[in-house]
Formats: sequence, C-alpha cells, structure tokens
Amino acid sequence: MAGNDRPLRIGTRGSRLARWQAERVAAVLESRYPGLATTIVEIQSHGDLHGSAVAELGQVGIFTREIEHAVLGDEVDLAVHSLKDLPTASPAGLILAALLPRDDPRDLLVARDLAGHTFTDSRAALAALRHGARLATSSLRRRAELLRARGDLEVVELRGNVPTRLAKVERGEVDGVVLSLAGILRLGLEPPGAIPLDPELMLPAPAQGTIAIQVRADDVRVRPLVEAVDDAATRVCTTAERLLLHELEGGCRVPLGALATLAGDTVTLRARLATADGKTMLEEMASARSSAVADLAQRVAAALRARGAARILSTLRDPL
Repeated sequence: MAGNDRPLRIGTRGSRLARWQAERVAAVLESRYPGLATTIVEIQSHGDLHGSAVAELGQVGIFTREIEHAVLGDEVDLAVHSLKDLPTASPAGLILAALLPRDDPRDLLVARDLAGHTFTDSRAALAALRHGARLATSSLRRRAELLRARGDLEVVELRGNVPTRLAKVERGEVDGVVLSLAGILRLGLEPPGAIPLDPELMLPAPAQGTIAIQVRADDVRVRPLVEAVDDAATRVCTTAERLLLHELEGGCRVPLGALATLAGDTVTLRARLATADGKTMLEEMASARSSAVADLAQRVAAALRARGAARILSTLRDPL
C-alpha cells in the first residue's frame, strides 16, 4: 500500500456467513499484496433488523443498502456482499470492482426423512419425503420449484441465518429446509439428510454462490487493488444472469431461476420464471459469445415475455 499504510476497512453484515465471506476477501487481498493490513467492520442491514419475510418488505437492497452507504460515506473502504442480494444497479458513486471465483451455485435440501440415506439423484430424494412434508424457505423461487415437483408439500416461510434454519429441522419444527449449498460449504457444515438439488430440478437464483466486492468508483487507492482479483469467468456468467433479472425488472418477489455456463467463449443462459404456486412455469435457454451477454439476456427475456412472463410478473407485483 504505497503511500498509505491505513488498513483496508472491509464492511460486511455481522452474521457468521457474512463474516466468513469478508474474511475470505481479506485473505485474497492480503495474499495478493503481502504486507497489506485489513480490518473488518460489521454493519447491520435493514434486512437484519426486521423480522418480516423478505418478499413482504417491499424494498430492494434490504441486505446491502446500509453497507453501501458506509462505503459512500468513507466509513469503510469496500463492501463485501453475496452478489445475489445486490440490486442489479449500483448506487451512483459505487462500482462492482471484483467478483471472487463462484462457488457451487446449487440449492441444498436438508430433510429429516433423508437422514441416514444416501441419494445420488435429487429427484429421488425429493420423492422420498413423506406426503405433505413441511419444508421451509424464504424464497418464492424455491417455493415455486418445490411445489412444481411435489404439489402435496407444505411450504412455509422461514427466515434467519443458516444455523438457525438448520436448528429448526433438528428440533422437528419443520421437516426440511432449502438453502444455498455455497453457504453450507463456506461454514464447513455437514447437516444430516442433505442433498444438492440438480438445476434440472431447481434452477439457482441469479448470481447465487458469488461473493462481490464493491468500492467507490473514484477511490484511486482501493479500486485498482480490488479490480486485480476479479474472476473473468464468474463476471461473464453472473453478468448474463443479472442482466436477465434487470430486463424482467425482477427482485425478491420474482420466482426467477437463472444459470449461465461458459464453455470456451460461448455463454449459455438458462432461465425459469414461475408463479409462486409452481403451477405455471416458463423456461428458456439461449447461447452467445461472451462479449454479447447483454444481447443474450435481452433475447431470453424477450422469449419469456412472448410466452406470458408479463402476466406472471403482474400477479406477483400486485399488493398483498
């Protein structure tokens, strides 16, 4: 840090998972720049302070806004987020300077009925749950996919950090939960009855499994340091997914799954949009060169709209 020995102040939420992500960013930067000092600053977000369901809060950026304000106000030098929590447009003055290599983007089912069994097929695992099993999630996307596969399931609302959600299963308050596989892996947890859900069964949320680093656009000290650790393949794929979300004006109330893969210079984007009950589901897939992800997202969005996406989106945006 030539010319400035002040430690880099890393802003993050205070949960165990959020701190792990911030510590990973710190380790990446300290490894790349020997002698660099970092310090982690915990910031409470709107979503952490309110107990109502994510989909009912009616706001974007509920887990990120306060941290972004801290960066803009020079209270911290950079912010670490789960990319799937970030609105598709950054506030003026901030830039998404780096994405770390993406972790496994799949969802994970943890269920009491699966404990002690070994399943290699997630459809078989889901089919093995008892009739009317009570599964918990805070995601409309996960709810829609579960009900599409098993209409008899009782899908209930559940918020809280990862250990809290797993504890609900252990105590028998719910029969199972669906959450991000990346979060479980990052925390080093191995809950009984856990099986990753194949994207054929449950398409992940746009940008799921990705750690993002946000900085001030005019910060000539920090921005170049952070930009140097950006992962190009992760940038291409998650950009395609987030542009699709932006095209559909999506947010936490939209059951949209999207997953882009990169093979050579070809990006393939797959998307699903559903009603919350899973009874109507649209699916599209298209490919393009990595330099044309904006056009790719527009084409997939247009194909979904042509098949009735507007009707689904309008019902989801109606006041509850």
